[in-house]
Amino acid sequence: MLARLLLAAALALSAPAAYAADPHTDPRNLQPKDLFDLEWADAPAISPDGRRIVYQRKFFDIMKDRRRSNLWLIDADSGKQRALTGGAFGDGAAVWSPSGDRIAWVSDRDGSAQIWVRWMDSGQQSAISRLTEGASNLAWSPDGRWLAFTMHVAADTTPLAQLPAKPEGAQWADAVKLIDRMNYRGDGAGYFKPGYTHVFVMPADGGTPRQVTRGDFDHDSVPVWSRDGASLFVVSNRRADAEYRPIDNDIYRVDVASGETVALTDRAGPDVSPVLSPDGRQLAYLGYDDRKRSYQVTHLYVLDLASGKSRALTESFDYDIENPQWDRSGRGVYFGYDREGVSHLGWIGAGGGKVESVADDVGGTTIGRPYPGGSFSVGGARVAYTRGTASRPADVAVVERGGKSRVLTDLNADSLARKRLGEVETLWTKSSADGLDVQGWIVKPPQFQPGKRYPLLLEIHGGPYANYGPRFAVETQLYAAAGYVVLYLNPRGSTSYGQAFADHIHQNYPSHDYDDLMSAVDATIAKGYVDPQQLYVTGGSGGGVLTAWIVGHTDRFRAAVVAKPVINFTSFALTSDGPSYITQHWFPGPPWEAQELYWRLSPLAYVGKVKTPTMLITGESDYRTPISETEQYYTALKLHRVDTAMIRIPGASHGIGARPSETLAQVLNTLGWFERYRNKPAAANSENNPPAAPEG
Repeated sequence: MLARLLLAAALALSAPAAYAADPHTDPRNLQPKDLFDLEWADAPAISPDGRRIVYQRKFFDIMKDRRRSNLWLIDADSGKQRALTGGAFGDGAAVWSPSGDRIAWVSDRDGSAQIWVRWMDSGQQSAISRLTEGASNLAWSPDGRWLAFTMHVAADTTPLAQLPAKPEGAQWADAVKLIDRMNYRGDGAGYFKPGYTHVFVMPADGGTPRQVTRGDFDHDSVPVWSRDGASLFVVSNRRADAEYRPIDNDIYRVDVASGETVALTDRAGPDVSPVLSPDGRQLAYLGYDDRKRSYQVTHLYVLDLASGKSRALTESFDYDIENPQWDRSGRGVYFGYDREGVSHLGWIGAGGGKVESVADDVGGTTIGRPYPGGSFSVGGARVAYTRGTASRPADVAVVERGGKSRVLTDLNADSLARKRLGEVETLWTKSSADGLDVQGWIVKPPQFQPGKRYPLLLEIHGGPYANYGPRFAVETQLYAAAGYVVLYLNPRGSTSYGQAFADHIHQNYPSHDYDDLMSAVDATIAKGYVDPQQLYVTGGSGGGVLTAWIVGHTDRFRAAVVAKPVINFTSFALTSDGPSYITQHWFPGPPWEAQELYWRLSPLAYVGKVKTPTMLITGESDYRTPISETEQYYTALKLHRVDTAMIRIPGASHGIGARPSETLAQVLNTLGWFERYRNKPAAANSENNPPAAPEG
């Protein structure tokens, strides 16, 4: 029903315009319903000997409007594969036992997230848990006898007041909710249940789970076993004022038998993602010294467990490190990083030195927009990883350090091989603000004809500390299939260009990132195939902020769609799911101490200058940029008598993509709004902003 309602709304917006007619409905181009035909690989886990790979094969369930995943097994030499699980369920987080004789994973096929095990010699598999809460973060003990995992533990709550007993059969209101924590809800999670996430262990053959960690602290990462199986290395923020120091996680050693906990790191800043070296003597981990910046590069460290001393391996490497994994010899560490919008698999020696790029095509798992996303696993001498390109979602590939990658799957040969996709090309331009080099990408319509002029759609990424790249994305391809030249870029503040590039917008966002965007628009117009009188702009989250900023500072665009934005930084700081971080890192203090800055950077401050028809789209369960932000801007635009509309997506969180119909609703309503203004005169340009560049 939700899918039909959202698609009906989109068609209602777009019905009078050309979008409903040929060539946009050409079946040779990507069409909205093609979303349900896509499959992609995720979370490959390679066996300890490097011979077999189990991975998640993800797809959309058109009947239930949900994302699903099954487990498939690949022979790493031949590429032959077969299904391990099937059906419209969620199977994932697979991990091999140390000897490779079993696989454990989490599945919801019995109605709740339980731990399953498959015995590889017989092919038999079974659920081994009967948990009342969902399990996650599975980890085998070195001897294969135990599984560690994390699970929510409810806390006892005492009400402030006790209502009198209601008469038998009476229908009273639901009980009140008592909230006394800073972070009481999270985007995608809803209102938190009282309690904390703790580490458990249970026999790998099934049995009773035993809680290992205690206290009013969360432990949300994968526990790491010591080589002798007597301890677990866990990540937690165990400070008494943890809710006021949201990123101060440290690494702890927990005795499995007694629960005794010892801190191994202690600094202002995060220490996360520990992974034990093959000899059991060192922990590789990630972190940085917190300087209260809105963005800080994450580095790779190695901790010597005997001495307790750490050393940085990537201190001079200016790109974020993620997902460290030791090679089989213990001589170096594999990890992921992004550079200039491209996701790499890297390697560095355990003693430091130069970073090697082992593969430069990691990704393909984000599907919606061209964000990074991918994973890898080390086994034997091989690394299995998700490989993505500008024309394909993720497949499974393998690579050895110093060798060439081999792609083992072609999951979309049936659905995309006969589709004409928009060509993606790189654009570099200099910002009009200060000459800063800014990278972007242009997606041309599938039937692009030289000499013809096309409307331009500027699509802006969120974050703002994130990056786009030359990656397959349903949304940009659907815009291109609808006849638009799509421009997206990484303005200042984007990641994958180093700390200095990001620092341009520290406590200064939005600012000259606006100039970066306009310079790229001008550079694209200068190529001669864009109609300068047909410019459109959209963006989500941080891109929604910049879209609202744009229409408050120029009238060049015929229409705009602001998705899940921040409009008022004061209300955002006090209603989002990250108030401690925002007020300490994005701003010099809370709103009452820096109100002038909060207001100056808020798009709402410039609503009086808006003339561009502007629609808003936000999920009603968005707790990252709550829908109250959208409501403020909608009302302000109405009061200012600007053409506007508000699309509210029931049940959707910030990502607007947990259900495939939500993705289609955003894309089709965006196109419908733009098409409404395709044949109308553009708004008059304000005195303070230049008109669109003349034709020719």
